[in-house]
Formats: sequence, C-alpha cells, structure tokens
Amino acid sequence: MRIIHLLVIGALIFAAAHVYRIKMDSTARTEKVLRLRAEIREERDAIAALRAEWAKLDAPLRLQGLSDRHLHLKPVNGTQYDSLKNLPERPPRMFRPGDPDPIGAMLNAIEAASDPDTVTGSVPQTEDKQ
Repeated sequence: MRIIHLLVIGALIFAAAHVYRIKMDSTARTEKVLRLRAEIREERDAIAALRAEWAKLDAPLRLQGLSDRHLHLKPVNGTQYDSLKNLPERPPRMFRPGDPDPIGAMLNAIEAASDPDTVTGSVPQTEDKQ
C-alpha cells in the first residue's frame, strides 16, 4: 500500500510541476501577445501620422502656392498657337527621291544573305526530304 501512496504522491508532484510549467508558458505567451499588440498600435499610430503629414504636403492649394512662388509659369491661352505656314522647313533628305531607302536596302541585303535552309542550334534539324 505504501508503494501505491508514494506513486500517487509522485504523480501528483509531477502533475503539479507540469501544470505550473503550462501556466508559466501561457503567461509568457500572453505577455508577448500584449507586447505585439502594443507595437502594432504604435505602428498604426505612426502610419496615421505619416498619412496626415502626406495629406498636408500633397494638398492642392499648397502645391499651387509653391508652383506660383517658385516656377513663375503662366497659363496657356488660345493666342499662343501658331499657323502651319510658320513652321520651319523640312530638314534636307540624305538620299535622292528616286533612290531606295538606305535602311530598307540594308534589311533586304541581310534577308538575301541569310539562307532559309540554315538551322540554328535552338531548332532541331528535321528530315523533310522524303
């Protein structure tokens, strides 16, 4: 009978130690959750402050005042447009009107030099001559 009592007392001590460890773990995790919630609240407050500051800096009236003060721009009106006859002359051509386009001639020469039967390394050669 004594051995059973000792085993039960040992089991109770083990159970109490296990419950105490669980309680301490849950307390530590609760403190960690509370710290994280406080950090999240601080970050949200910082984000709200930055958004308010951005809204203040991005206000249209403020930007208009800054542009008026620093850029010295004037609004565009309809009399600023000119007629087509006042446009500058077209730049001179680099080739005569009857001659072929030099870039087109180069492209045609490249196409003529390339062999359509040439197979590149990325395309496997197939036997079509059957």
